Amino acid sequence: MAEAVGEALSLDRHLVVQAGTGTGKSLAYLVPALLHGRRVVVATATLALQHQLVERDIPRLVEAVAAAHPEVDTSYAVLKGRSNYACLHRIREGAPDDEQGALVDVPQSSLGKKVLELRAWAEQQAESGGSGERDHAPRHTDREWRQVSVSHRDCLGASRCPFGGECFVEVAREQAHRSHLVVTNHSLLAIDAIEGVPMIPDYDVVVVDEAHEVVARVTQAATDELMASDVDRAARRARRYVDGESSASGTSAADDLADAGDALTAAIASCSPGRFDDLPDDLGDALVLVRDAARACLSAFPKEGDGGGEADAARTQARGSVQEVFATVERMAARSESDVLWLREGGTVGQSRIPPRLCVAPLEVWGPMREKLLSDKTVVLTSATLMLGGDFDAIATSVGLRPEERVGVVGPDEAAAQVAHGEGALPWVGLDVGSPFDYGRQAILYIARHLPPPGRDGLGEAQLAEIASLVDAADGRTLGLFSSRRAAEAAAEAIRERLPHLTTLAQGEAQLPELSRQFVSDPHTCLFGTLSLWQGLDVPGETCQLVLIDRIPFPRPDDPLMSARQRAAEREGRNGFMQVAATHAALLLAQGTGRLIRTTTDRGVVAVLDPRLATARYGGYLRASLPPMWTTYDGDLVREALSRLARAEAAS
Repeated sequence: MAEAVGEALSLDRHLVVQAGTGTGKSLAYLVPALLHGRRVVVATATLALQHQLVERDIPRLVEAVAAAHPEVDTSYAVLKGRSNYACLHRIREGAPDDEQGALVDVPQSSLGKKVLELRAWAEQQAESGGSGERDHAPRHTDREWRQVSVSHRDCLGASRCPFGGECFVEVAREQAHRSHLVVTNHSLLAIDAIEGVPMIPDYDVVVVDEAHEVVARVTQAATDELMASDVDRAARRARRYVDGESSASGTSAADDLADAGDALTAAIASCSPGRFDDLPDDLGDALVLVRDAARACLSAFPKEGDGGGEADAARTQARGSVQEVFATVERMAARSESDVLWLREGGTVGQSRIPPRLCVAPLEVWGPMREKLLSDKTVVLTSATLMLGGDFDAIATSVGLRPEERVGVVGPDEAAAQVAHGEGALPWVGLDVGSPFDYGRQAILYIARHLPPPGRDGLGEAQLAEIASLVDAADGRTLGLFSSRRAAEAAAEAIRERLPHLTTLAQGEAQLPELSRQFVSDPHTCLFGTLSLWQGLDVPGETCQLVLIDRIPFPRPDDPLMSARQRAAEREGRNGFMQVAATHAALLLAQGTGRLIRTTTDRGVVAVLDPRLATARYGGYLRASLPPMWTTYDGDLVREALSRLARAEAAS
């Protein structure tokens, strides 16, 4: 892999490389990245991998390279989004209409105490030259961190902020400008390369690790949301700075914006949640009303420099709120065919009520990725799960690479192919470096073909009985991956009733790190959960010898973005189900089954309780996306295998 990455960098040719768990893929791209003559960016999807790179892999590699090759530039830096750093202006000067003043007045409250602790920590970081990163802060909640940080909207910018010279974000950017290797995340890469907002110093090569996530992260970065309360908040913040009679109606432009927000509230209330194929007239009119009122409000703001530093700062932040509302609602009102607009239902999170909100997202991201990233930079895409259905075509197409531009699919023992030529073509190579694991000997794929197909009513008695018999045979040691929170909770309740001697944990009963700790500490434990467990849990050893999957994880039929993408594919004469729904399911299945074998000594069973994996026409495509485990439909054989593993572990 290292040789292939080095060749891709030297030939300015894209590389798509699948590297299974345990292959050491981070070193395989970091070594050629350090040896490359120009700056290289490494983008990850998760903070966990970012931490691994910055705190373990890169320092060890730098130490080794510096000793053997002192002439190599081994400088590196990490760049995160603005809200991941403490803001000294927010800490020292506060922000309009926030809670900070009240917090200082009542420091005895738990929230006030924690915010004061975070402020003291940030000041200490500033004095000592620390990074001010959230990851290094005292333990805190999201709400507490919001009192000491700002979003890009509320940032004044280094040139206007009185503390710009000390700003943690600016210091991180300066370090990145001086570094050969810059570690960042998919979202920041998307904002820099695709949206054209300069966030990362100039570079010509980017390594996208966890590349199976990049389309979702780029889509997320390009998604805008709007609640009616956002309009009201922007109007309230603007009212202090906009003249009393600045609109044609004789009222202030801020009052007109507030009235438009009321119209939007009424329009949203009359709509049902879901995707808008045709925008309702009332909602379309309200969006236009908010757009025009926000534009007028922006024009009514006084010019910069008319009120002193503190007034300028508050005015800049108030204007930023109006500008964000304007940009979002202008996009929504445009009704572009390249966007998908939907209404997300409100709900309750903890003690808080979340109102409904409008969302707009790009129908596809492959076009912008091809035009603005792949056509300009050399890109290496890598992950443990990139070959879906046995090839790279689905992943490559989703990011903007065309299957016909592929110049070679090479395996562990094959040589790289020659570069293809053609006007506007973007040649790329696909490489599967294999795996250090012997899946045929270490893992069994059990498909419960005898069970009825899953229905809309959740888990039935047949599925619950199958789960109980498998868990009993494994004597715990089970990670259950379910398609919904309701299914996970139903399974957990059933196992607690039928196998009370085991410990059964369900996602939501505690924070994920605590659940993971309990799961690892006692092998006679089951952990049942949903999506975050499918991709985010690493538990090697006897802790996990059975991975249960209740059903093929197709996207929900009412998912607004996935259903829109599927319909668009069908309009173009392609198989929308296979290109969107089956690809989505294959990727999640590959990630979920990957939870089982994490080291060369792990053994166990992946049990899929959905017979369609064996019987449906698309089942072969899904199975070809999984590691090459030994496959069986014999439940008795599987239960005996699990019992033998459990007895062996107990004896040791």
